[in-house]
Amino acid sequence: MAKYSKKQTLVSEKTQEEAMKAARATQRPGQTKEQTKLIAQGIQKGIDHYKKQHKAKSRELNKRLKKAANTMHEIEHDLPLEMASETTPRLPWVLLLTSWALFIAYILTTRL
Repeated sequence: MAKYSKKQTLVSEKTQEEAMKAARATQRPGQTKEQTKLIAQGIQKGIDHYKKQHKAKSRELNKRLKKAANTMHEIEHDLPLEMASETTPRLPWVLLLTSWALFIAYILTTRL
């Protein structure tokens, strides 16, 4: 069985109307209705092609976002709890003690 059928896909009426409006807007004097219909069909194919490309880009972006979210989720769960809990509280205490030591050193040096 063939993977793709050779049937033409049904096009929405909105797309057909947009294509016909664009074809009529660019219509030349002396142009027949058949020629206008052919131009409208070409415009319609262009609109369909654009929509397919947009959907493909959207799917690719969604895949990348989902993959990035899964990677971040794995990274969060892979961190050991001991490592995360040890590094977080130490830094504020070290900074606090350093600032007090420098403050006391400043007071002592300005009095002498």
